[in-house]
Amino acid sequence: MGFFQKLKDGLFKTRSGFVADMDAVFMGHDKLDDDFYDDLEETLIMGDIGVNTTENIIEELKTASKKEHIRKPGPLREYFVKYVTEKMALPDDAYHFTEVTSVVFVIGVNGVGKTTTIGKLAAKLHDQGKKVVIAAADTFRAAAKEQLEVWSDRAHAEIIGAGEGADPSSVVYDAIAAAKARHADCLLIDTAGRLNNKKNLMDELAKMNRIIDNQFPEAYRETLVVVDATTGQNALHQAQDFSEVAKVTGIVLTKMDGTAKGGIAIAIASELGIPVKYIGIGEKVEDLERFNAEDFAKALFELEEPEVNEQELHPDEWHVD
Repeated sequence: MGFFQKLKDGLFKTRSGFVADMDAVFMGHDKLDDDFYDDLEETLIMGDIGVNTTENIIEELKTASKKEHIRKPGPLREYFVKYVTEKMALPDDAYHFTEVTSVVFVIGVNGVGKTTTIGKLAAKLHDQGKKVVIAAADTFRAAAKEQLEVWSDRAHAEIIGAGEGADPSSVVYDAIAAAKARHADCLLIDTAGRLNNKKNLMDELAKMNRIIDNQFPEAYRETLVVVDATTGQNALHQAQDFSEVAKVTGIVLTKMDGTAKGGIAIAIASELGIPVKYIGIGEKVEDLERFNAEDFAKALFELEEPEVNEQELHPDEWHVD
């Protein structure tokens, strides 16, 4: 099964929940009036799109309806999908860190799939011919290093760690030395997942960054926040909280196959302006994949490739069923 089909299958709950409710609004109203927009607004918010993003979407649809002289709700669905796709589009350099010598911080609260994400990412980099070193710098949580060791074996990556309660920065220092000695392409750094004291976490990350600045200045920096899609708005709040203590460059959204409110992916990208770079739809290594906004929209809103002659229609053009 290809990843697109896995993505489509993984988003089944969201299509059956949020998208089905949204389509019921688009198809259940005969005209563009206050009742239609009120129902759509309620549905989007209930689907964890978020208040700010919902308000922006409503305004975009009202503008489009006036500009294109649209009088029925149905045709506006296409503009909604277009808005989502554009908001979630990735910058051209989104995966530059996979092409150069890099240090990747992976942050997030415990229980969101952070350790699993590190293992899957290490495995993917290994499959691309990259040499990976993992720094087990979460010395706060018991058994964190042991869990990473299992994944590092699968990913053929070397793990550098210390005992529970050790100084995380010393782990990073040792991991940098190992990465440089082994000419590693990527150093993945696991970090403690506690947000109850932001100042401690901020100080800890700042100290690690200073060590990297001094010991590995040539390395490209990437900071990924891992959040659990099933937690809805809590995922948005966590991503926001971490962005206040670190220069976050991307989001890893896990457990998308377990939620009926996949609109949270749209809310995070739109409200925080931080791109979703990886999406998880299962437990296997191959179930973590680079995010693609067009594939996500096609899988979520069930867009299909039109059955027409290839010379008549550009393959990037899709219609809405």
